Amino acid sequence: MKKWLLIILLLVIPTSVIAHDSEPNQPSINLKAFAQQYFDTMVATQAPNATEQELERFLALLTDDVGHSHLPYVIDDSRLPDGKQAMRKGMMFYLGVHTEYNAELIDVFVFNDSAIAIRYKKSAKGIHPQNNQPIAYTETMMEVLEIEEGKVAVIRKYHE
Repeated sequence: MKKWLLIILLLVIPTSVIAHDSEPNQPSINLKAFAQQYFDTMVATQAPNATEQELERFLALLTDDVGHSHLPYVIDDSRLPDGKQAMRKGMMFYLGVHTEYNAELIDVFVFNDSAIAIRYKKSAKGIHPQNNQPIAYTETMMEVLEIEEGKVAVIRKYHE
């Protein structure tokens, strides 16, 4: 079932990034290592003791006009000039709300030099910042990351 889901996603997700030839003296990026760095940096932003420093380390991996979708909540992944600023604002709102957070990287898929898909399982507990109600969840996620010039240009998040 998981393989079919991945195949279907690959067929229906439009590819908006065209791989650019690297300059002769510029080494190509190791996308498997980049995927691990992205995951580790993203997880650090969710830790109970996360600070703006962890958030800025994560945002440094993104293009300024990054597009982001998180289905079914955010469906528009359009790249806008203030994409990174919008992500910063949204992530700052939730920074430090977790009292517990754990994540385990399950799979990394690399697609030539233009995309990565990561699957991970996460669990969290905390207090929601809007309504002060307790939150607790465990879920498996897949993020498809489109890469452009060594940075994440589009993030698409899916729940299993």
